[in-house]
Amino acid sequence: MASRLNPYIQFESSAREAMEFYQSVFGGEVQSNTFAEFGASHGPDDDNKLMHSQLETPSGFTLMAADTPQGMPYNPGENMAISLSGDDGEELRGYYAKLSDGGKVTVPLEKQMWGDEFGMVTDKFGVSWMVNVANS
Repeated sequence: MASRLNPYIQFESSAREAMEFYQSVFGGEVQSNTFAEFGASHGPDDDNKLMHSQLETPSGFTLMAADTPQGMPYNPGENMAISLSGDDGEELRGYYAKLSDGGKVTVPLEKQMWGDEFGMVTDKFGVSWMVNVANS
């Protein structure tokens, strides 16, 4: 699979509703997982919130979203990142390193509970990036 670039939107607690809406607009299939399914709830209010949701449309669009877990700030207007994902680890690790130069690493690029390598960085221009290297 080639590397992909797509928007990733953070919601306070309405990611499921938003993704259903976007599905009604663009068509396609939505896949979602809750915090509870990954054993990652920060409290009981997180159990049914979406940790990750992805819409794949017939036109080739990909839109990702998640809810904000308890204890993490939700800042409307700052709730979108760009996601880079795929299975070309060398390419994606290179992007992560270059985006980190002069920026701020918010999540180190390392293996996560879902089996992939994942990291987050805010580049020197204030743009948030998420990098996910699929476990192949």
